[in-house]
Amino acid sequence: MGRRPVPDPGAGQQLRLSTLPGVRTVSSVNVNGIRAAAPKGFARWLSGTPSDVVCLQETRARVEEIPAGLLDGWHLSFAPCESARGRNGVAVLTREAPEAVRVGLGAAEFDEAGRYLEVDLPGLTVASLYLPKGAAGTPKQDEKDRFLALFAAHLAERREKAAAEDREMVVCGDWNIAPAEADIRNWRGNVGNSGFLPHERAWLAALCADGWVDVVRALHPGVDGPYTWWSYRGRAFDNDAGWRIDHVLATPGVAARATSAAVERAPSHPERWSDHAPVTVGFAA
Repeated sequence: MGRRPVPDPGAGQQLRLSTLPGVRTVSSVNVNGIRAAAPKGFARWLSGTPSDVVCLQETRARVEEIPAGLLDGWHLSFAPCESARGRNGVAVLTREAPEAVRVGLGAAEFDEAGRYLEVDLPGLTVASLYLPKGAAGTPKQDEKDRFLALFAAHLAERREKAAAEDREMVVCGDWNIAPAEADIRNWRGNVGNSGFLPHERAWLAALCADGWVDVVRALHPGVDGPYTWWSYRGRAFDNDAGWRIDHVLATPGVAARATSAAVERAPSHPERWSDHAPVTVGFAA
């Protein structure tokens, strides 16, 4: 699968290497329940990852319920779902202690739902996102659409603030939207389903038109996938009938430093510890 650097964003937007002293690799994965994933292989993956930052989604646990020892060596920033126990939940694991941590979007409907968390590191803000799944024609889709509107405004505000502070931003997570036909194997059969609805794709395209860079797509142009989620039903995983819904969006300066982007797909169905695979992005040293 060919790779190429993200185009140079131009003078004045270049990220100074000195502003990312401790971050060279960032990973993101929906663990589909951290307590269930840990013994299946997540603990082994986490202990072996070279990443400096790991964003987690759908942790489905409170801090005291995380398996003992699992996060040894990491600084944990955590946003559990307070409105429904055992659901949602996001986290950011960092090798160094963050300078600041922020939870939520400033919207009462979602701030206790365990869907968004930001941490500040030197020169860089990293966020973990678990965007609502939705279901076309139902109240769940209405909820998702409300989140989209709020989140677009939040990203615009955060990007402006980051620029004023001379910092970059990376937003990782389960966005629950496949941006284009190349991002879903059976796109024809899903044109009316949440995650591939025209207005959802237009929303994500508008973010990229506004300057956010889809790092994985930028490094893997003109190919199908790489998919990040496969249903547990049937033989979706074996047939690679997946969706690319786990994204790393970045501001132009740090995106220009991205040199690699890989989906860490399990070797076989029995070796999966989530219905998602980790997405790992490397940045130039």
